[in-house]
Amino acid sequence: MARISGVNLPTNKCVKVALTYIYGIGPTIAKEICKVAGISDDKRVNKLTDDEVLKIREYIESKFKVEGDLRSEVSLNIKRLTDLGTYRGLRHRKKLPVRGQRTHTNARTRKGKGVAIANKKRVVA
Repeated sequence: MARISGVNLPTNKCVKVALTYIYGIGPTIAKEICKVAGISDDKRVNKLTDDEVLKIREYIESKFKVEGDLRSEVSLNIKRLTDLGTYRGLRHRKKLPVRGQRTHTNARTRKGKGVAIANKKRVVA
């Protein structure tokens, strides 16, 4: 079992896919890491040698900010926006979509489950 940046990588997946389980590493960066470490894309995590795991770990630690460091940086950025009282900060504080999406309909993921309002009937004229 390979443990990189405090994350246990799933043993039966391809290395390229397994690396994306680390917060801050997506498919493109995972492919780049495999290329630099000299590992083929279709190699499984359980087939990695200790030397290959060490190469991957050192490359990630030297080049990228991942997991705890990245999470804390993101939360500090959001906290800074809310403290300054910027528009984006206010949207974060109210738990509404931040990047200009409509909220009249949709936005259920961000706003939570819809709540019905009792006795709201339209008057037909």
